[in-house]
Amino acid sequence: MKPTNNNYRIKYPGLWALLVMIFSSVMFSSCKKHDLDIQQTFPFEVKVMPVPSEVANGQAVEIRLTIQRSGNFKDARYYIRYFQFEGKGILRYYNQPAYYPNDLYPLPQTEFRLYYTSQSEVSQSFEVWISDNFGNEKQLSFQFDSSD
Repeated sequence: MKPTNNNYRIKYPGLWALLVMIFSSVMFSSCKKHDLDIQQTFPFEVKVMPVPSEVANGQAVEIRLTIQRSGNFKDARYYIRYFQFEGKGILRYYNQPAYYPNDLYPLPQTEFRLYYTSQSEVSQSFEVWISDNFGNEKQLSFQFDSSD
């Protein structure tokens, strides 16, 4: 008579099949190539130093702005545009030529100064939009009463 060893006998063949399926699914799913989720767009805030509330005709007002980024992506680019809807004046970046309303201009720095020069004797209001190359945008409103 041939001796049998019952210690190595598989009692539940379905259980072994289930364990093999679970093991293989874990192994194969962990080997999938996943795209890395790299954040390339970082929201930002724009901080503005206080400005005077009044301006005279011909007077220039300095507006100091800082773009504060939530992250530091080296390819982030910032742009500025403005629109004056009350009064008359010109807005420029440092000593650059005056901006045209609604035209988009690149901002070479995240900390900069704009200069608004009044050209009227009435109240003046304008808005500035700062945007990045990822579609984020911030709107700033400025209003000056006439001191004339």
